Amino acid sequence: MIAMESDMALDLTTGEAAYAAERKDLYAMGEMPPLGHLPAQMHAWVLRRERHGEPETALQLEVVDCPKPDSNEVIILVMAAGVNYNGVWACLGQPVSTFDVHKAPYAILGSDAAGIVWAVGDKVKRWKVGDEVVVHCNQDDGDDEDCNGGDPMYSPSQRIWGYETADGSFAQFTRVQSQQLMARPQHLTWEESACYTLTLATAYRMLFGHEPHDLKPGQNVLVWGASGGLGSYAIQLINTAGANAIGVISDESKRDFVMSLGAKGVINRNDFSCWGQLPTVNTAAYDIWLKEARRFGKAIWDITGKGKNVDMVFEHPGEATFPVSSLVCKKGGMVVICAGTTGFNCTFDVRYMWMHQKRLQGSHFAHLKQASAANNLMVERRLDPCMSECFGWDEIPLAHTKMRRNEHKPGNMAVLVQAPVMGLRTFADTIEASREGR
Repeated sequence: MIAMESDMALDLTTGEAAYAAERKDLYAMGEMPPLGHLPAQMHAWVLRRERHGEPETALQLEVVDCPKPDSNEVIILVMAAGVNYNGVWACLGQPVSTFDVHKAPYAILGSDAAGIVWAVGDKVKRWKVGDEVVVHCNQDDGDDEDCNGGDPMYSPSQRIWGYETADGSFAQFTRVQSQQLMARPQHLTWEESACYTLTLATAYRMLFGHEPHDLKPGQNVLVWGASGGLGSYAIQLINTAGANAIGVISDESKRDFVMSLGAKGVINRNDFSCWGQLPTVNTAAYDIWLKEARRFGKAIWDITGKGKNVDMVFEHPGEATFPVSSLVCKKGGMVVICAGTTGFNCTFDVRYMWMHQKRLQGSHFAHLKQASAANNLMVERRLDPCMSECFGWDEIPLAHTKMRRNEHKPGNMAVLVQAPVMGLRTFADTIEASREGR
């Protein structure tokens, strides 16, 4: 229902109680504007090029102009957001400064969000003001061959919202393309809804998006970082497909968590010493590395069965683990990689790659159909969001620091934005909590 043109506007959401809200040019965090009213300005955590560095100095609170939608765009009132490693990279300006990509004077980070549709462009048909949504982070211009019959992730215009664009989710309002929206799982809280889309959709494409090596029942997958955001979804998706996950951890305290997700077995990589760049082939150092890497391979066999190498390696640490990944993958198998959180200089013994005809596959987020398929599994309650921690609005830089230092708990991290407290599941709950100032 469109708000009345008055100083005090009455708004209705379908099936919810009416609420009164004043029209203003700027609202405090947690204060609810009239439904559909876009103020002139908003609060946001802002990154500027001259502040590149550690998250707690790079990100600063600022008041900035509120975005307005173009014809195919939507403005979301952000209730909660997710924390991902691309926020750390953006703060540091690594591997490149994102300002060299989007050319904007400042950037609002954040590539996961749950919230309410607050304004729509005149060509948007599938969504209306008041819809509760989650946002996937892939954007493109939609007018080339890859976006029309191909794979939009191959489009030259493909970019990650909240990283390669300047308008992400760490603000009261954010601007997205209408094709980025998906229905919010109504059984989850705002913060649970906000924490999963980037990692879940990335894991989904890695496992199911690269035919003919898409995951099949009965196959075995080695999952690095099994207790993290990507790993926790990989294990659940592998189970959903009727396949077997072998999780790798670096902290024994995370073993029970990974097993509780349904892993067939868990390996602690601290029990081995074959990490880092590959020693020069055919040297004494290489022979020591190979012996230790094969000992790691035997630990996999202890789970899969003697002689059964994994069909797929789910890679994202990069430099520290890639030499082993390329070795333990079976003949004709695939190493699929989406990141390099331990470094970008990946090395491997190419003899094992070509003679055993293994596939090395890069993977980057997901297109809408893949993200939607993954989201439907969450809507149908087949997956757990695995939210580990939720931080307050003022703690967004701290959350990124914890992620950078690998001090965060197993699972996925969320932050509150407009939601005044944790545990809210409906718009009506949020209005009530906002009114009470909780």
